[in-house]
Amino acid sequence: MEKLVSPQGNLALIETRWLPHGETPDVSAARADLPDTVQITTLTRENIDTGAPEHGLRFWDSASDAIRRFETVDVFPFAPEWVIDARFEPAPDGHTVAFEHLRDNGGSREKAVPGTIHATIDGREYQLSAFDDDGTLLLVFGDPTNGSETYGAGRFLFVDQPEAGRVTLDFNRAFVPPCGFSDQYNCPMPPFQNRLHLAVTAGEKTPRIRD
Repeated sequence: MEKLVSPQGNLALIETRWLPHGETPDVSAARADLPDTVQITTLTRENIDTGAPEHGLRFWDSASDAIRRFETVDVFPFAPEWVIDARFEPAPDGHTVAFEHLRDNGGSREKAVPGTIHATIDGREYQLSAFDDDGTLLLVFGDPTNGSETYGAGRFLFVDQPEAGRVTLDFNRAFVPPCGFSDQYNCPMPPFQNRLHLAVTAGEKTPRIRD
């Protein structure tokens, strides 16, 4: 919880500003007339159509309205049945999967997926795609709780590196993605193969915000 309300935690992000093509960030100019509670960082992404680099600025406010109104993140009780052993099948180098993103108006971005996670859940076989997030496998999944008990666009789950071709999916560690705390994030959404038929009653539900 402390990380969420930190000066650069998810609840502190108040603006993501993408710059016109060819323009590079000028943090000093962007800081003009801003309160001392605001910090600025830079970021880069690929243009969804051309692949060209796009530069942007992120504005973080340690006194944001979201931080002031935040109470907690509701969670399900620990559920041992949602700790699932699975098989990991490595993919060839360079293997990618298209992930639609929340704020790309239906567009998708290719993400590196090192392999396929074969899991049996409630008697059904799944071939899940977890992408490489700075050296860690990140599973973006959806289930029937989305939009009612849990965040509507799905949840995230970090997966430990495979050992001897096996991984463990501990859905008790599932968490609300950054876009569940600020609309200034552009989170990947679960691809079709990562949408589970069974309600995953484990892990985080939704943030609780006053008013």
